[in-house]
Amino acid sequence: MKNLLKGVLMIGLLAFFACEGPPGPPGFDGRDGRDGLDGTNIIGEVLEIGGVNFTSANNFSSDFYTINPPIETGDKILVFLLWAEIDGEDLWRALPQTNYEFSEGIFTYNYEFTRSLVRFFVDGTFNLGLLTNEFTRNQVFRVVIFPAVLVSENARLDLTNYDAVMELMGKSETDVVKLNPRD
Repeated sequence: MKNLLKGVLMIGLLAFFACEGPPGPPGFDGRDGRDGLDGTNIIGEVLEIGGVNFTSANNFSSDFYTINPPIETGDKILVFLLWAEIDGEDLWRALPQTNYEFSEGIFTYNYEFTRSLVRFFVDGTFNLGLLTNEFTRNQVFRVVIFPAVLVSENARLDLTNYDAVMELMGKSETDVVKLNPRD
């Protein structure tokens, strides 16, 4: 009787695994790009704008620079100012950057942007004409277009740390796009 029961169970198991039903619904396509949308590859971009001068003639404000193509809705723009060079390495500071060195008051480097334009300006609590050329001539800025998907995935990232932002985006100095200077 035991052998008969074992035989019936074996035949039942074989019949169960040998059955084939209709195919199920198709699965989702693979993820193309970081956001998972077909045809979209979000990698971010880094633009360098050098030779920016702030004078009373331009109201201590640069021209608008074109971001082409325009940034995607939700992406973040980060701007860094070349502050110094230490042991052959550039030291970048995130904007807005406030300077407290002057007895006359404080001044701040700042920026404003749209999806397709960015400009830089200096604002302060005293006559900005008193600033020396060190602070107003040939300033260099890096504009980092930071994809929204990276912002949401890395909420704890210090976005004021230029090197950390570049590392997360997988960018190096060779990836920086240099734009022509303007007065």
